[in-house]
Amino acid sequence: MEQHGYARNAGAVFSLKYHLVFCPKYRQSVLVGPVADRLKMLLHAKALALKATLHTLAVMPDHVHLFVESDPGMAPAKLAAQFKGFPSRVLRQEFRHLRSQLPSLWSRSDYIGSGGHVSEATVRRYIENQQ
Repeated sequence: MEQHGYARNAGAVFSLKYHLVFCPKYRQSVLVGPVADRLKMLLHAKALALKATLHTLAVMPDHVHLFVESDPGMAPAKLAAQFKGFPSRVLRQEFRHLRSQLPSLWSRSDYIGSGGHVSEATVRRYIENQQ
């Protein structure tokens, strides 16, 4: 499926990688111990379900970093919502203290940055030199 760093689907060849960062509500340090371990498992399972590639994952006590690759059919904001929603439901069911400490597990905001093989300057030069 992947050739020279690019993936394919029925209508496109692509390399769409995103750096996602999201935090628990009020930036509380609740992502520790068994909660952090379970969260990692859930994020890997969600990536598999979405047919996304989870390149890197770091769970810190008060935030999560993902470097994930997805196809063009999944908008970055929708991708972030998928990685937040499913684990939130499961973690709040399995760890009662998360329900009593927080009205919802995640803050409503997140960071989404794009990453890839080519810098912005390289793309600009390429486009400018096409004439």
